[in-house]
Amino acid sequence: MIAQKKIPWILYLSTFPPRECGIATFTSDLSRAIARKASLFKTKIAAINKGAVNIYNYPNQVILEINDSNIQEYIDAAKKINAESSIQIVNIQHEFGLFGGEWGSYLIPLLAALKKPTVTTFHSVIPGPERNLKNVVRSIARYSHCLVVMTENAKKILEKDYRIKTKKISVVPHGIPALPFASNFQAKKKLAYQKKIILSSFGLISENKGYEYVIEALPAIIKEFPRVLYLIIGETHPVVRSGQGEEYRNLLEAKVQALGIQNHVKFYNKYLALAEIIQYLQATDIYISSSLDPNQAVSGTLAYALGCGRAVVSTPFAHAREAVNQKNGILVDFKKPTAYTAAILKILKHPKLQAEMEKEAYAQSRQSTWPNVALSYLKIFQRCSGFKPAVLEKMPKIRLKHLIKLTDQFGIIQFASGSAPDRDSGYSIDDVARALIVLCLHYQIFKNPSVLKIVKIYLRFIQYVQARDGRLFNFVSENKKIDVDHWSEDGHGRGLWALGVLIASSMPENLKREAERIYQKALAPIFHLHYPRAIAFSLIGLCWQKTAFPRQKINPRIKRHADHLVALYRQNGTPTWQWFEPKLYYSNAKLPEALLRAYLVTQKKEYLKVAEKTLEFLSAITFEDETFTPIGQKGWYAQGGSRAYFDQQPEEVAEMVQALALSFAITKKKKYLDEALEAFQWFLGKNLLNQMIYDETTGGCHDGLGQFAINLNQGAESTISYLLARLTLEKYFKIQCRG
Repeated sequence: MIAQKKIPWILYLSTFPPRECGIATFTSDLSRAIARKASLFKTKIAAINKGAVNIYNYPNQVILEINDSNIQEYIDAAKKINAESSIQIVNIQHEFGLFGGEWGSYLIPLLAALKKPTVTTFHSVIPGPERNLKNVVRSIARYSHCLVVMTENAKKILEKDYRIKTKKISVVPHGIPALPFASNFQAKKKLAYQKKIILSSFGLISENKGYEYVIEALPAIIKEFPRVLYLIIGETHPVVRSGQGEEYRNLLEAKVQALGIQNHVKFYNKYLALAEIIQYLQATDIYISSSLDPNQAVSGTLAYALGCGRAVVSTPFAHAREAVNQKNGILVDFKKPTAYTAAILKILKHPKLQAEMEKEAYAQSRQSTWPNVALSYLKIFQRCSGFKPAVLEKMPKIRLKHLIKLTDQFGIIQFASGSAPDRDSGYSIDDVARALIVLCLHYQIFKNPSVLKIVKIYLRFIQYVQARDGRLFNFVSENKKIDVDHWSEDGHGRGLWALGVLIASSMPENLKREAERIYQKALAPIFHLHYPRAIAFSLIGLCWQKTAFPRQKINPRIKRHADHLVALYRQNGTPTWQWFEPKLYYSNAKLPEALLRAYLVTQKKEYLKVAEKTLEFLSAITFEDETFTPIGQKGWYAQGGSRAYFDQQPEEVAEMVQALALSFAITKKKKYLDEALEAFQWFLGKNLLNQMIYDETTGGCHDGLGQFAINLNQGAESTISYLLARLTLEKYFKIQCRG
């Protein structure tokens, strides 16, 4: 009997819920985000408790508990961790107040005894350290394989003030929920604050929060904006409460009474769950971060506010100096009520400025979403330990949510502003055709009848844009006017491709008959196609339609189109340039895929040979260091020139996945399987920006990857492209992806 291999563990040493602590919440969110990204491992926790008398009802993930004030328990914990062979890596979430001893020095014996690769995340980095503090931090760094900080400023302090080697330090921002950008109207309505202007601050309350200076600023603001309501959300910090009781909160409440603004300030004395935090932040007009600690390295509350797309007024503590700029907020001096007054009034008096700040706050914070943060941690884990978490087990669930959101009773809307459909952008057969293919694949796999009504909408649209001579026109305005002055060969080819897929699908017969009728009428114009991609799209449609009627003779147009592509390859191909044209443009993978389809129908080996050569040439160019990097729109790639890396489009990725998947299905060569799966990871963050392109929250896909940022809009083409790639993997690699 073969022994089963033990599932590896990642162990997080930290505080953990239900303990009420910001680090505990962070660890819970981080471990959950990483678990969503990687698989074939388990998340385990070594929980730090406050003293010997505090106990918590921990979940089963917690396998160790350490009394922070008992140094022997740290040493014993290290021995237990070393003895557990399943633990592959240890991630320590470090804050000075969590560990016993001077400056948390009790952690050092544990680190010294550990024999596992260790990554330490510093939540606080104190500049200008005195000798003992410096020695503690340097010792932690010496015993850690890698260090993580959350800002560039924190990294510089470790390098200069603590003399820690740069190569050991990585910067990963504080994680934030991945939420769609939204106005605050609906959130206000849920809280019955729709008539209020909401200012808010949240977090565990202690006297270093500086709330009293914000309160002193309010009377002048209320005078000009009587609807202002300032929400101070969060309970008193447990450590503060145990030592000083509610002294600071009482001081704040007394100040509110003395100023006579009790109708404009509300305290919500509760430790908030994430859903509540998000609800209040989404209802906020201006978020106020008033910390009095200039060296505060990171503020989770500030990160969350920016992540929700809220304009910010903040004191210039370390994290805020890096995160807040004139585009997303205003920095104000410490302890200056008049500065708060001026900043808040400036934003409230200029709604356009506020709207611009909100969009910038949201856009600049996208790399901090938990999926992106999880990807960064996984790379660090791998670099520091050789730990290689498998990702294929955790493919995202297939969701049509955003595609349906973009679809109305006429077709699918082309563009989006963020995730909101831009109805003025009109409709395109390019999008409708590919969306129809998505639904054919979805129905084949899941047999969900609810998609049939959308299929009818898309099929009706294709019929609507077909002219008497069979041409399928591409663009239709928002008022349903067809642009008959511009016939797109590509659009016609994509339409024929979609019709062929539907005819060969498992859809109801009445839909297939209607598709066949439109298809037959659309055949005549393909004699006039000149462009290689239009020919390839049409050829794919012809081949799909042939599979629906295996006993019929092969349409001579199939051989004609395939031979045309082969002729282009013979004309332009050289030993170092195995391609159909002297330049790589868009939809490149569709050219070899068309020949693969033609091979399946005709069994002509020349088609397969050229398809493999050109696909391998394309792969050699677009896979760099096991990362898929499609040819960018800004410059493309001409023979003898330099390739463009940006802007990368989701369409290119999806088409590469489809071509590689088909190659694997035909040849059974594992390299095609590996490359298809690798290319798909582009959507999930394995790209040049290390950012998620697929939005797990909306089910949509961002519109492209630029040199410095992703395009945050989630239009039809990008979302459809993601779904085509994901459904292709589900169709061809279901067994491989799911084990």
